[in-house]
Amino acid sequence: VITGAPCSGKTTMIDQIADGGFRTAPESARAYIEGEFAKGRTIEEIREDPAAMTRRVYELMIKREMELGVDETTFLDRGLPDAPAFYRIAGMDPNQVVQDCFIHRYASVFVLDRLPYQMDGVRVADDPTAEYHDAWIERDYRTIGYEIVRVPVMPPDERLNYVLEMLSAL
Repeated sequence: VITGAPCSGKTTMIDQIADGGFRTAPESARAYIEGEFAKGRTIEEIREDPAAMTRRVYELMIKREMELGVDETTFLDRGLPDAPAFYRIAGMDPNQVVQDCFIHRYASVFVLDRLPYQMDGVRVADDPTAEYHDAWIERDYRTIGYEIVRVPVMPPDERLNYVLEMLSAL
C-alpha cells in the first residue's frame, strides 16, 4: 500500500510504479470523482453530501480489494485502513468500516510524508485537514497491526528508489 495525506505524492509514485511494469490499483476516490466529472457533474455537486460520497468511495475500495489476485503483487493507492480517517473527516463513525480492514493483509504499507499542499480539480481539503488525515492514517494502520514505513520528502525518482529498496530488504 502506498498511502498518505492528500498532496503527498501517492499518485505520482503509483504512476512511476506502473511505468516500471508493476501492477497497480488507482485510488478509488479519484477514480470515482473522475467518473462523475465524465457524467458532467461538478466537484461541488459531487461533494455536496460528504457522507454519501464517502460511502460510495468505500464501496469502490471494497470492490477493488475483492478483485485483487492473491498470486500477483499489486501496489495500491490507498488500502482499506485509510477509510476510517475519511469517515472521521466526513463526520461519520469510523467503527462502521474497521472490521473490513481485516479482509486482506498487505505485505507492506508505505506512508508518504506530506508535500507542500496544492489544490487541484479533485483535491479540495485544506492544509489542516490534510495534517489531520496524515496523523489518523498512521494511527489507524498501526492500530490494525501494521508496521508502516514513513517515506520522507525527496525528488520522485529518489522516493521510488527508497520504496523499492525497502521492499527488497523485507
